[in-house]
Amino acid sequence: MSANQSRPPPLPRPRVAAMRGYAPGEQPAPGVRVVKLNTNECPYAPSPRVAQALREFDVDSLRRYPQPMADRFRASAAALYGLRTEQVLAGNGSDDILNIILRAWLDPGDALACPAPTYSLYPVLAQIHGARMVPVPWADDWRLPVDALCATGARLTIVANPNAPSGTLVPIAELRALAVRHDGLLVIDEAYVEFADESALALLAELPNVLLSRTLSKSYGLAGLRFGYALGDARVIAELAKVKDSYNCDALSVAAAVAAIEDQDYARQMWARVRAERARLATTLTQRGCEVIPSQANFLFVRPPGGDGAGLYAALKARGVLVRHFAEPALADRVRITVGTPEENDVLLRALP
Repeated sequence: MSANQSRPPPLPRPRVAAMRGYAPGEQPAPGVRVVKLNTNECPYAPSPRVAQALREFDVDSLRRYPQPMADRFRASAAALYGLRTEQVLAGNGSDDILNIILRAWLDPGDALACPAPTYSLYPVLAQIHGARMVPVPWADDWRLPVDALCATGARLTIVANPNAPSGTLVPIAELRALAVRHDGLLVIDEAYVEFADESALALLAELPNVLLSRTLSKSYGLAGLRFGYALGDARVIAELAKVKDSYNCDALSVAAAVAAIEDQDYARQMWARVRAERARLATTLTQRGCEVIPSQANFLFVRPPGGDGAGLYAALKARGVLVRHFAEPALADRVRITVGTPEENDVLLRALP
């Protein structure tokens, strides 16, 4: 071994060296057949218009850079939601949108507040940017702790709505009350909102400090595409655009994303099918003695009889069904189960110990 090979590699920033990083949901190895209900993907294929858009895509155009702001998608999204194009920002998945928000809004030492438990990427992003993560426990029955969140004085607050992993939905009136009292930016992460009864979209016309984060991964069947977007005040969007990557959305993804959101008839049919299966699955699991938190997302957070979440995860995995288990003490007695097709859900129910 040469002297150079024996040298240790250089160290990254101390905060990165100390991090554990985000742990994505388990992905089965190629060729392994499982019923995959652990990462909240859509159980149905994307709109046929997506396949058509990809077939018709001009491959020669790939030698050119894409539009820096994904203008085709921005125009389609603005038309869908009754907004101006300047109120839409596109990203490489909603995780990219969240990273852009922190990059623009938080200096090292600034506070990021979130009700907890929630999406486990938030504290990882806070560590990367040197921000202080301020978790605020949910009030009873997963109600939004408005007073406690306001008391943090955070420059940025993120509320996942519906929340992950609980699937619970905060009423819009409570989000409005928080935004009115909050001096900083309030991000409402609506990754699962198409499966819910209501959205916070109406708040954008009232409150310039509200920003919505959305994704095409869950509700449009495009988790493998990586496309997300933000909706908000044009002045906030302009600040976020300053710090995004130059070309953060590739031309192929933009073409597919436009095709997906413009086929609302197909999308709404998918959402209705997922909601119907969510209700059936929740009812059956409850009849089997499980405790199921009422969900407004495309998953259920389930406590099995006896509260052995890890044991249920292992038993289902041994029978070819993947669900998600979180080792954190507040969550360890439950598993999160993505709502699959009727056939996949039947396999799950037969696999229950």
